[in-house]
This record gives sequence, structure tokens and C-alpha cells, in this order.
Amino acid sequence: MSEVLPRGTASAEPPAGDGVVPPGRRAIDGSIYWTNADGGLIPDAAVKSIDKLQDELVRKIVGFALPLSAQVARFRQHSFNDVDGFVALLEQEYQARRGGSKGNLTFTSFDGLLKVVVQVSETIVFGPELQVAKGIVDECLREWSADSRMEIRAIINRAFAVDSQGRINRNDLFSLLRLDIEDPRWQKAMQAIRDSFRVVGSKRYIRLYQRDHAQAAWLPITIDVSAA
Repeated sequence: MSEVLPRGTASAEPPAGDGVVPPGRRAIDGSIYWTNADGGLIPDAAVKSIDKLQDELVRKIVGFALPLSAQVARFRQHSFNDVDGFVALLEQEYQARRGGSKGNLTFTSFDGLLKVVVQVSETIVFGPELQVAKGIVDECLREWSADSRMEIRAIINRAFAVDSQGRINRNDLFSLLRLDIEDPRWQKAMQAIRDSFRVVGSKRYIRLYQRDHAQAAWLPITIDVSAA
């Protein structure tokens, strides 16, 4: 059985610097110990060689990734600052201000081969009106004949379904709002859905594109390592 020392029997490792991953082991009284996932200390001889190699692999990759991540974060902020500065210059040029910060912006190079797109994504949650809407819709479904409007039933069931984290897909809800149903109860339910929308925040994204010539399709310039 591997010897596990209780947590807190040795001083903590020094904090990592920017882009530096601290080692997963430490020296105590001349002996090497590895910190496990529970915070306990395992003697070096009790740690398998393959586990040591895996630890080295992970720390090496993450060690390269941390400074890259910091560089991307700085690039993102500098890009937004540059965009905001350019928009402010336009406002000064035309002596007018934009009608609010909401909306997407697209900038292209003079030769039409490079493009920067800034997009705003809103975070929407649903208030208690949504449950009221569901109750009204369920009432409509009970009164409609079982074999009628089957496609509508499928759309409704999908719209109010929740995922594994209890979230509702707002695009499916929007599909309900597009249905042309004149039943007054249905119209009341759709208004309840509209009233349930709550914008609790927004986030800006920047996307970059390039192409070889003016007739070519735009190709994204990928920075996300998972999509590279």
C-alpha cells in the first residue's frame, strides 16, 4: 500500500509565475514526494513511471499553453480597444454617436481580402411567465384532437424540453412564436413567452477572416486551439 502523508505536513509549493507550471513533487527531509489529487503526499518510489511521464506531458503542454492564453487575452482586449477607438473616430468625423452599443460591426481591408467582425451575444434567461405559457399551451393541446397538428405538437414538445443542465433552447422557443395559430389562448401564451425573456448580460466576440481574392469565400483565421 502506498504511504500517504496527511495534508499540510510540508510547506506549500511556491506560486507559479506567468506561464510557469509548478512541479507536482517536492523534497521533504531529502526525500521526494508527489502531491496526489487529494492533496496527500506520495513517496517517489510509490509513483508509477507511466504516471510520472503523464504528469510531465501534461505540465509541458500546459506550460506552453499558459503564455499563449495570456497573449490571446491581451490581443482580444487590444483589438476591442482599437475597434472602439475607430468607432469613436467615426463619431467625431460625423459629429454623431452610435445608436447604442448593441449590434454587430464589420470592418474590411481596402483590398477586400481581410475582414474583422465584432459580434455581440446576449445572455437570456426565462422568467416565471414561461411556465404560465406552458400551462396555456398544454391546455390547447388537450383540446386539440389527438391526430391533428402533429407537426405543431412536435415543435411544442421540443420547445419546452430541457437539456441535461435544465436549460431551454431559446431558438426552439422562437420557433413557437413564428407559428400562425389564431386561437386567442395561443396568442396569450406567445405573449407570455415574449414577456419571459430577460437579458441579464452580453459578451462581445471578435472573428477574423481572410481570402485570396475578392470572389473567394471567406476563411476564418483560427485562434481557438480546439478548432485549429
